[in-house]
Amino acid sequence: MKKVSLILIPICFFVLLSAAHAAVGKVSKLSGEVSYRTRDNIPYQKAKDGIELEVGYWIKTGRNGWARLSLSDGSTFTLANNTELKIDSFLVSKEKKSGIFNLSQGKIRATVTKLTGQQTNYRVKSPTAVAGIKGTEFMMMSQGYANVFFGNEGSAEISGDSETSKPLSSDTIVQNTRGITPTDPVKVDENTPLHTAKKSFEEITAAKPPEDWEKSGNLPGIIARWNINYGHYLADTGKYEEALYVFQIALDLTDNGDIKGDARLERGSVYASFLRNPEAALAEYLLMLEEYPAYPQRETALYRTGMILYEMGFAKRAKERLLQYTAEFPSGKHLGNVETILKMIKD
Repeated sequence: MKKVSLILIPICFFVLLSAAHAAVGKVSKLSGEVSYRTRDNIPYQKAKDGIELEVGYWIKTGRNGWARLSLSDGSTFTLANNTELKIDSFLVSKEKKSGIFNLSQGKIRATVTKLTGQQTNYRVKSPTAVAGIKGTEFMMMSQGYANVFFGNEGSAEISGDSETSKPLSSDTIVQNTRGITPTDPVKVDENTPLHTAKKSFEEITAAKPPEDWEKSGNLPGIIARWNINYGHYLADTGKYEEALYVFQIALDLTDNGDIKGDARLERGSVYASFLRNPEAALAEYLLMLEEYPAYPQRETALYRTGMILYEMGFAKRAKERLLQYTAEFPSGKHLGNVETILKMIKD
């Protein structure tokens, strides 16, 4: 009996060891600059078609890179350019399957299969968001602090740092930034900039790579600009905190100074006009002046800074800013109001 037990121990150990090192899947297709590494904190090496992937592996695409990962359960992950993904965990059995995939940055399309009677619990995590997947196809972009999710089929649950989640379903968009609870889902209507963005996302994560990556580079700006327009709608309907959040997502989503300048002005306007919070509005305008001094929004930001300081009773500081306005914009669109206030300020 002891001999049988001794024989079974190494057999069981071998089975467990084999399961632990079983391949998660493979890189089934790739194009352009694609590299991988087998664990954290080691250099990347060039990837080739067919390399097997295991838990702990990283896949990274360059500026013209594209890769499709085919998992052992039939699910696929398609990585667009400038994307970095880690396989944190992966386990598949007849009864259930689970996996955690960390998206450090970039754009992916995840198509997760679901079999009848099989419990599915996949999660795709970025530094500031989590997508809980039961069996669906969706697209995810992680850009700086911000995350954008488009639903294609099925449903997923999107969350930030807390457990509060928002549903992502077919032809909707959900967003978040800085780990905050995501926005409510918004329907992606045809013939809108948002629909154009979704179609571009689908093209760069399709079954074959695009001919060029211009659409990929334009995506953050298109969605950020849409957020500014959507924020207007939210503010006009009295949803001021939601509007501020959407403007913040626009700020975090793009490096375009013109869009960032508009987002700062819009946040300042909501604080000043609707929430009666001049201190917060002033902070937004000062950030605009400091961070984007060469953009056309500077004129309005400088004018509003002077006016808010005057309304708050800081006449001397208001005068300094308003005189600065007249010096920088001698034919400015707010010059009449500025001159009127300057006459009212006593030395």
